[in-house]
Amino acid sequence: MDILDHPDAQPLLQDAELSPEAVRSCAGRLEAFVARYLALFYRDEQRQHARTVLRGKLTGLQRKTTEPIATQAGQQRRPLQLFVGAGGWEDRPLGRALARHVTEEIGDGQGVFILDSSGFAKKGTASCGVARQWCGRLGKLDNCQVGVFLAYAAPRGQALLDARLYLPEDWALDPHRREQTHVPEEVTFAEKWRLGLTLLDQAREVVPGRWVVGDDEFGRCSELRATLRLRRLQYVLDVPCNTSVRDPAQRRPAATPGGRPRLPAFERVDQWVARQPAGRWRRVELRDGQKGPQVVRVLLATVQTKEEGGHVGPRERLVVIRTCEKKPRTWYALSNARQERRRVLAQVHGQRHGIEELLEEGKGEVGLSHYEVRSWIGWHHHMTLSLLALWFLQLERLRLGGKNARRDGAPGTGDLHGVAAATAAQRRADRRCGQPSAAA
Repeated sequence: MDILDHPDAQPLLQDAELSPEAVRSCAGRLEAFVARYLALFYRDEQRQHARTVLRGKLTGLQRKTTEPIATQAGQQRRPLQLFVGAGGWEDRPLGRALARHVTEEIGDGQGVFILDSSGFAKKGTASCGVARQWCGRLGKLDNCQVGVFLAYAAPRGQALLDARLYLPEDWALDPHRREQTHVPEEVTFAEKWRLGLTLLDQAREVVPGRWVVGDDEFGRCSELRATLRLRRLQYVLDVPCNTSVRDPAQRRPAATPGGRPRLPAFERVDQWVARQPAGRWRRVELRDGQKGPQVVRVLLATVQTKEEGGHVGPRERLVVIRTCEKKPRTWYALSNARQERRRVLAQVHGQRHGIEELLEEGKGEVGLSHYEVRSWIGWHHHMTLSLLALWFLQLERLRLGGKNARRDGAPGTGDLHGVAAATAAQRRADRRCGQPSAAA
């Protein structure tokens, strides 16, 4: 049976259809979108290259590096490669302009900032920051570069806001490799959570928001949580299952007869949760999904953690979220939002998965992982242009009311979002029907 004949595929593809007129009008909207950012480039040829790269990232090219983009546009490869890899333009002003644009379109005082890191597998040792380190996409230690990303989620939509290349400590201390990859002098070694905090501080100059979420790579850092409290931001940050916690409201017997009861000993959070009675859990409905309401169980408690150096941390709220599946998944998180209801905390925590969706879409639709640059400058140039292209797709999704455009015909420079969205729709249909995707 052909994949398109599958009963689950037809409703998805029908929902993905758009008129040819709607797709053609997308080209004009892209020009207006690009024009918003072109003034931030110094020279006319830079503006032309930026337009070419963004258009190329939004077509159906299988690999969206500069060479196939240049070939498709009928241009020479070398000038476009130099523009991305070593061009004399600043990516930070474009990042600030992107943040302002996101604020105009979806900014909200209850917005959620999302921190995450993502690995990009690389061969060789010449690329800036490449090392044998954890690559989440591969699920193992491998030779890769790692970027720290900041996303934003609000009731109206979501967007990837910024990215920073993680420079391992041995790289940061190696003057030869720094010189070879043009690492700026002011760049020093910084842990991933510090990079994420820098991105967050920069974004908050423009983008409104109240919450910060992230996986346990960020949540395990007590210094990050303390800094967010000083910033008066509320967080729901994941922590590992082996995090040491204690319930300060509980007591254990005194060490000597007639003595004062003692605070409980610290223990792993998963072991502490396993001992809690069923009555401490509450069912929470998060949102309507394709197969009915999504329901989880949530346990709340006030705990203290053992911080770095063995110090006892302040009281924080433990948020344990467990799915209602046959094989439930469990997340452990800490929050400083002491007055919020379970449903709010669970919904905010759920926004963390938005950055995974954005990174997947970025890598699959606009070539976020398709690059051959080796320098510090080139990596950030490539990421900035990719984030702009991805934001354009998010704007198109908002305009279409969440539907994806689809257009028949061969990919070309005029297809833009229609081709990218049709590819996305086909991938979703393939996954629903249990078939390998030809577009993957």
